[in-house]
Amino acid sequence: MKISIFGGSNPKPGSEAYQEAYLLGKLIGEAGITILTGGYMGTMEAASRGASESGGYVIGVTCEEIESWRPASPNPWVEEEWRCETLRERAYTMVENCDVAIALPGGVGTLLEICLTWNQLAIQAIPPKPIILIGSQWQKIIETFYNELGDYIAMENREYVAFAPNPEDAFELLTHFLKLSK
Repeated sequence: MKISIFGGSNPKPGSEAYQEAYLLGKLIGEAGITILTGGYMGTMEAASRGASESGGYVIGVTCEEIESWRPASPNPWVEEEWRCETLRERAYTMVENCDVAIALPGGVGTLLEICLTWNQLAIQAIPPKPIILIGSQWQKIIETFYNELGDYIAMENREYVAFAPNPEDAFELLTHFLKLSK
């Protein structure tokens, strides 16, 4: 079982966003579930740290393209590094190799990861899996998308997306989905 965690690279240790990502990683790690993160700083670091410190296993999906654009190296809680050449390959690796995708708040990159996962599900390029979006921001964005362009989003494709206001509720949804998949 692998859970991909998406989120922004901006959160710093001690910030509320960092603490939320840490808690999510901790809850998943305590459950003995492997996480995949982008492997670097911010949300990725916080979730990796939470999972690692609670006994979970952390895979960091890193890439040459990011490191040539911004000096970065895998965070110290990555136990296994999956190295990709491009950002595109990295995104597909995280989408294709998880059983559930969870997104914390983030920017354009996080939105891309959500949409890529959702699109791959819609065209049945990957096996069915839930996407759990944490935070009222994502719910507002997706509800606006439904309200403004709803005719373009089939009802069966909407069923892939679930919302949680915080990491605890996201973990509860995750455990519910895992029970259903057994």
